[in-house]
Amino acid sequence: MNDHNNDAMNALERRATAGLSLVFAFRMLGMFMVLPVLATYGQELSGATPFLLGLAIGAYGLTQAFLQIPFGMLSDRFGRLPVIYIGLLIFAAGSVVAGLSDSVWGVIAGRILQGAGAISAAVMALLSDVTREQHRTKAMAVIGISIGISFSVAMVVGPLVTRGFGLSGLFWFTAAMAILGIFIIALSVPKPAVQLQHRESGVAPAALSATLRNVALLRLDFGIFVLHALLMASFIALPLTLVEQGGLPKEEHWWVYLVAMFVGFFAMLPFIIYGEKKRKMKRVFIGAISVLLLSELFFWWFGQNLTLLVIGTIIFFTAFNLLEASLPSLISKVAPAGAKGTAMGVYSTSQFLGAALGGIFGGWLFSLGGASIVFAGCAALAALWLFFAANMQEPPYVTSLRLPVSPAALQATQWLTALRSQAGVMDAVLVAEEAAVYVKFDTQIIDRATVETYL
Repeated sequence: MNDHNNDAMNALERRATAGLSLVFAFRMLGMFMVLPVLATYGQELSGATPFLLGLAIGAYGLTQAFLQIPFGMLSDRFGRLPVIYIGLLIFAAGSVVAGLSDSVWGVIAGRILQGAGAISAAVMALLSDVTREQHRTKAMAVIGISIGISFSVAMVVGPLVTRGFGLSGLFWFTAAMAILGIFIIALSVPKPAVQLQHRESGVAPAALSATLRNVALLRLDFGIFVLHALLMASFIALPLTLVEQGGLPKEEHWWVYLVAMFVGFFAMLPFIIYGEKKRKMKRVFIGAISVLLLSELFFWWFGQNLTLLVIGTIIFFTAFNLLEASLPSLISKVAPAGAKGTAMGVYSTSQFLGAALGGIFGGWLFSLGGASIVFAGCAALAALWLFFAANMQEPPYVTSLRLPVSPAALQATQWLTALRSQAGVMDAVLVAEEAAVYVKFDTQIIDRATVETYL
């Protein structure tokens, strides 16, 4: 129990975290590299219409949304590694289908198949199996950072790869990324000695009903749904607007996204630090949604030349990056003890559903009246999110912890009552079948060492 004094990850934990972060990054790279190029290069596909290109952009989200939680449960039953390998092979197969196709329907089929390799939950569960309790949050944060970096890289590398090798070359590149992910897991990620049933990283069926009734969590689920819907819909219109209004050839779009992602990343950092340090995350969160709404209005009203479009893109990605970083943190703060993994599973499903419907929504609006209608529709959706988010509560500023419980402590549970009554402890749930207690506490009031003394 005193293991937490050892602050450094051991070599196996570092290897596992680095390997799984790379696998996550490569997979997200494969999914998002098409985002900035499909609306422009996709017009060369036979049968392409704005609506079908929107469907192709969002299609992977359909299968991701519905298979995310089942894949996690399958990994509990049949093991993490087989499920991850199969998922990566499915993703690679989808990339090959899209790469071989010269019709929009073939690309849609490939994107749907890509999304069917829904391994996020299995990867997070494997990470839990191969890291110790005190380093798990740190390891998950590294994966979160790798996802953010891969999204930024995808926005720049996607246009560059497509410029050099065409749309089919881009899909072959994503297939290679998936195969590389398989080799990384096989060669660098240690095999788990034991498979944990872990409510911080996996879905607990017993907690699902309460999670789906939790209004604070549902508000955040709606938020990530809208955020990714806005991303997909905006990227039906923005690349085409850069060509038509900005006069920028599609081969040159990469530098716009490079500037926007770079400036947007550094612009959001002070707000994240302020929100967490001063415990004002609600203020930062509402502000970021407002800026996202303003960016869509800016595109709609002022997107007539390249300079204004670049400014709008920087504003959009500053708000997007801030919200993308804030939402998982808010989920973990708001989720009840022992329900974080379940809450994140529902959150991921909402995210991918938003991506799917956003692509379809954007394509439909574009077919009705072009880019300006898409930006107007996105502004309306952002305004709806702002309305729902306005009456959220300030989140609790808590740390989540899972601690093993001895057989003796399982029998005599008066310590649990004492722990719950301790100042700074917000929630504590004993899960007998895991021989573990899940605790949420405020580190400004009580530290981990004190929490552990109750066991």
